[in-house]
Amino acid sequence: MESVATNGLTTDLAGLSALLGRTVGPSEWAEINQRQVDQFADLTDDHNFLHVDPDRASQTSFGGTIAHGFLSLSLLAPVTQLLRVTDAATAINYGLDRVRFPAPLPVGRRWRGTAEIVEVTEIKGGVQVKLSAQLEVEGSERPAVAAECLVRYYA
Repeated sequence: MESVATNGLTTDLAGLSALLGRTVGPSEWAEINQRQVDQFADLTDDHNFLHVDPDRASQTSFGGTIAHGFLSLSLLAPVTQLLRVTDAATAINYGLDRVRFPAPLPVGRRWRGTAEIVEVTEIKGGVQVKLSAQLEVEGSERPAVAAECLVRYYA
């Protein structure tokens, strides 16, 4: 059973293998703002001026503040959730492979995410899916994040 929801895919555990090579997303466009970056800086105690000081950051090659790499990475979570498995009792983020930050995510810019289902593997009690995900920045040739996300779905 497979259906396409708004920018997402819905299936059951048995149907995951049939989705190999399919794209999930794109997510809706969203704008990163300075408040979000400041909150992340407070949570992680990472107050590098590139993230939290718009005046000083404007003097750099970035031309302003940018989101932390790990904040940008966390924005992939809702992208992976665009793959809905109707009969999974639990879905967990199991880990990441090959994380890269090819370009910055500047404050005030819009982003959206996409993911391709590149691997589906049976595991004890469920299925593991590897998604090759990217966080696109509007107007940028390179993504802010590229990562392989591992999601486990348990019956």
